[in-house]
Amino acid sequence: MKPVGAKYNIKKAFGTPRVRPGFSLAEVLAAITIGAMVLAAVLGIYGRVERSAAALTRKLDSSRLPSEVLQRIAEDLDGIVAAGSDTKITIENKFDNGFPAARLTILKTFHDSRNAEQTFEEIVWQSSYDLESDADGLVLYRSYSGIALEDKLLDEKRENWERAYSFVPICNGVTFFKIQVPQGEDFQDQWTGPLLPNGITVTISFAEASKTVRGTMDVPDEEKIARTIAVDRTRKIKFEIVPEEYDQDEEQGLEPVPDDGTLAPESPKELKKSNGEQESKRR
Repeated sequence: MKPVGAKYNIKKAFGTPRVRPGFSLAEVLAAITIGAMVLAAVLGIYGRVERSAAALTRKLDSSRLPSEVLQRIAEDLDGIVAAGSDTKITIENKFDNGFPAARLTILKTFHDSRNAEQTFEEIVWQSSYDLESDADGLVLYRSYSGIALEDKLLDEKRENWERAYSFVPICNGVTFFKIQVPQGEDFQDQWTGPLLPNGITVTISFAEASKTVRGTMDVPDEEKIARTIAVDRTRKIKFEIVPEEYDQDEEQGLEPVPDDGTLAPESPKELKKSNGEQESKRR
C-alpha cells in the first residue's frame, strides 16, 4: 500500500507542468504609467533646481565681475606716478550697435638719448560689439604694449604675429560701459590733451538692456555700478570748510524762545538768584 502523498507528488512532478504566475498587460501598463509620472516629476524638480542655481550664480557673478573689472582699471590708473610725468590719458565715448561703449587709453612715453619720444607702455581699455558672440551685448577688451613685458612668462612665448594682436577679451555680455571725467556736478564724455584729469568715473553693467526712444540701448540706474578713480594721488586736495549758520540769539548767547510764546525754563543758578533778589526787595 503506497501512501497517498507520494502518488500526489509523482503526478505533480511528472504530470502537467506547473504554470508560473505573471503580470497582466494592464498591470504592466499601469507600472509604466506610474514610473513615467515619477520620472517626469523628478526631472521637473531637477530642472527648477538647476534654473535656481544658474540664476543665483548669475546674480553673484553680476555683482562680482563688475567689481573685478573696475579694480583692474583702477590698478592701471594707479601706475601713473604724478601729473606731468610724460603720461597722457584719452577718453572716448560712443554707441556701438546701440550700446554705450567707451575707450580709455593710458600712454606713457620717455625720451631717449637722441631726445626722441618713445612709447614706454600703452594700455587700452575698450568695448565693442561682436557679431559672432553668443551674448547680446559688448565685449570688453584690454590691450598692453610697450618696451617692457607685462608678463614675462607669457609674453616671451608669444609668436610675432600674436604680438600684433594685443587686445585680450576680458568679459562679454556688457550692456553698458561708459568712462567720464567729473567736472563739478557735470561729466565730460571726451578727454584729449596733455593735462591729466583729476579723476575718472567708470560705469559698467551686465543687466538686461532695453531700447529707448532714441533707438539706443540703456539699463536702469540701479543696475549700473560706478566707481570714481583718482588719477593723480599725489596732488594736493583743497578742502573748503563751510561755516555753520547760527541764529541771532545764539550769536548773542541768548536762549531761543519757544514757538508757543512761553519763556524758556531758567537754570537752577538763575532761579536761585532771582528768588534772592525778590526776598531782598520784600525786606
